Amino acid sequence: MIQLSAGRVDRIVAVGAHCDDIAIGAGGTLLTLCLARPGMRVDALVLSGGGSEREQEEQAALAAFCPGADVRLTVLKLPDGRLPTRWEEAKAAIEELRERTEPDLVLAPRTDDAHQDHRGLAKLVPTAFRDHLVLGYEIVKWDGDLGRMAAYQPLSPEIAEQKVRLLQEHYPSQRHRPWYDREAFLGLARIRGIESHARYAEAFAVTKLTLNLGE
Repeated sequence: MIQLSAGRVDRIVAVGAHCDDIAIGAGGTLLTLCLARPGMRVDALVLSGGGSEREQEEQAALAAFCPGADVRLTVLKLPDGRLPTRWEEAKAAIEELRERTEPDLVLAPRTDDAHQDHRGLAKLVPTAFRDHLVLGYEIVKWDGDLGRMAAYQPLSPEIAEQKVRLLQEHYPSQRHRPWYDREAFLGLARIRGIESHARYAEAFAVTKLTLNLGE
């Protein structure tokens, strides 16, 4: 397994179509980074759930997943499942986010996600964040769209367990879903860990990566 470093990460942008997307797809990575670098800035944007209990869940969850970080969260009110019909609003939100931050890392959905909201957001992100490292996180669901991934962030057993605990603690509105449980989250992390010679890991898609091998 080849290990590459993204350099020092002090600013992160994390985007999701729905409240809980970021935590499910990259919660362990956020915990790992924020614990390693106190004071990190995290600009988060979620397209749907604004003004509802889900926004309150997201605020509390990201504070827990980003300990010691300066978290700046925006939750919009786009209708769930209708992002293709609200393309202009979503694009404007991504562009406004880009104007106020210069991140070292962008966490977003992956472009081959089966959910139309996830997929649409993933396609918008590179139009604004053109010269940034964008990692596309995965979300387990009934569509069966998990595939081969290109990048892995190993998670310690403690971080993996903490991620699962925080997901259960901070998103009570999702506990009724048949896939929203400890076995699903920890099981996927274990599989990605096997693929990356670790106990647990989160996996990401990388659309484009520029290497600087001469320095």
